[in-house]
Amino acid sequence: MPVNTNWDVSRIFKSEEEFLSRLETLRKEALPALSSLRGKLSEDESLHAYFVLERKISKEASWLYRYASMKSDLDRKNVESQTDLSKVILFLQDLETQGAFAEPELIALGKEKLEAYFSAHPEDQDFRYPMIKLFRREDHVLSEKEEKILGDYSVLSQSGANLYNQLSVSDYVPGHITLKNGKEVEVSLSNWTALETEATTEEDRKAIFLSLYSYFDRHKNAYGEIYKTVVEAQLAEMKARGYESILAEHLSEDRIPVSLYETLIRTASENAEPLHKYYRIRAKALGLDHHRSYDRFVPLARSERKFTYEEARNTFFDSISAFPEDFQKKAREVTKEGYVDVYPASGKTTGAYSTGGEDMHPYILMNFNGQLEDVFTLAHESGHSIHTLYSEESQPLVLQDYTIFVAEIASTFNEQNLLDYLLTKGELSRNDRIALLQKSIDQIVSTFYRQTLFAHYEYLISKLAEKGEPLNYTVFSKTMRDLYKTYYGIDIEEEELKPLVWAYIPHLFNSPFYVYQYATSFTASMLLYENVRQGKKDAFSRYVGMLRKGGSEDPLDEVKEAGVDLTSPDAYLAVVRRMSSLVDELEKLLFEEK
Repeated sequence: MPVNTNWDVSRIFKSEEEFLSRLETLRKEALPALSSLRGKLSEDESLHAYFVLERKISKEASWLYRYASMKSDLDRKNVESQTDLSKVILFLQDLETQGAFAEPELIALGKEKLEAYFSAHPEDQDFRYPMIKLFRREDHVLSEKEEKILGDYSVLSQSGANLYNQLSVSDYVPGHITLKNGKEVEVSLSNWTALETEATTEEDRKAIFLSLYSYFDRHKNAYGEIYKTVVEAQLAEMKARGYESILAEHLSEDRIPVSLYETLIRTASENAEPLHKYYRIRAKALGLDHHRSYDRFVPLARSERKFTYEEARNTFFDSISAFPEDFQKKAREVTKEGYVDVYPASGKTTGAYSTGGEDMHPYILMNFNGQLEDVFTLAHESGHSIHTLYSEESQPLVLQDYTIFVAEIASTFNEQNLLDYLLTKGELSRNDRIALLQKSIDQIVSTFYRQTLFAHYEYLISKLAEKGEPLNYTVFSKTMRDLYKTYYGIDIEEEELKPLVWAYIPHLFNSPFYVYQYATSFTASMLLYENVRQGKKDAFSRYVGMLRKGGSEDPLDEVKEAGVDLTSPDAYLAVVRRMSSLVDELEKLLFEEK
């Protein structure tokens, strides 16, 4: 019997009609209920009613949003799905506006009165930590009237991301080129890396790259204005709330020190020589005069191995067979039929992700092409979903949503374990060893160095915005070119369109100051996995303990309790040393062993 490789969203809502009915019901109930509590939160009875309502809204609104956004991501060209998503977004905006009174009133109560309330009302203890986080923003929460104005404008603050997605997905038109062998291929955002991997000549790789980036070039002014809108929206929010910088606002709620971010970008940028050396080795091994950024997809040892989805799934399961049974059980649960949408499709959003939470079973989106990379993607996204299950079974609803800072640890932990499993499984040929060694290095390059480069880029652009410097596509491209020289040791100006890479990165538009957490999470997962691999006492239970915490503690504390201090440059230097060791090993294997 064939395996169902599509999402079954009817497990969230049985039908479109049920979705619309639940949305309308919540609108009719939640908005008046919120309004009725305005000015009354100083009364214990009303405060309890507010917390009860918040639980209800948190769950039902998140389910409505996920259902609509998932359907939208399956087909960005489907107008009905886009309309449904817009309806939910507008409702969330109304909720934000209607509830603008809450934070100022809660802060007016004061910490002591809230603490006394929680002591007298243990049924609402789950809101204690969210209130602690709220009071951290005490100096940046405005009056009810001002919060309402910001709430009214909140939809506009998302306009940059919305425009980007329309231009990059909904209106996107794939290119078509003819390769040197005469084969005509379609080049799109979802398949271009696979095409680059399979290309056998420099000319074809360049043609594929230019076909993809020509779209960004044709729309570079629009992309520049869109990204300017994204940055300026952050600047306006920073000024309105009185933060010292755009970065400080993004880091404040989770109490991530700005010094951690700056330590990361400084340590990575000042210790990029292992990456420079890797590119020199690659150029020599591939017989290239210059190693271009699009040459990074070329395998140093080519394998004809392709994976079916079932093979990828079983390989992942095999890799975790030594882990506790409960972990394995959860891995199988998150990859059950109906919870993974596997293959690319017209209009489907690119990339991969896991979504879930607030007592909703997690779902995984992929664009599976049968490459080894797709096996790692499955392990990666399954890590997120496993994390969600642990959080859901261990935490009350309002504390299940773990922060982005810890989110990427579980995903990259799975990737490192899979890599170790493949490297040590059975007898490997020389080509197998080279391919997997390349994979281990590329993981550090893409997750640590590359994401830190983009984090460094956001940092520099935000500083320009704060100084009132002009922002446009030429500024964005120049900043990116300078950073590529620092991190990769290459001049991307020679690649014609590569300086437009900022327009290619959706996180910069959709989730500002998100990507640095890939690097910090990789660092944490590498060190946590090493503790497990070396058999340190309680290493795996401490790791799972972190997953169980969900969003119940500050993320830095969660990671530190699991065994890693990310405030120290020593953590990031450990990644640099690992990279250097792997590059040296690869060099020896390529040029000394035959």
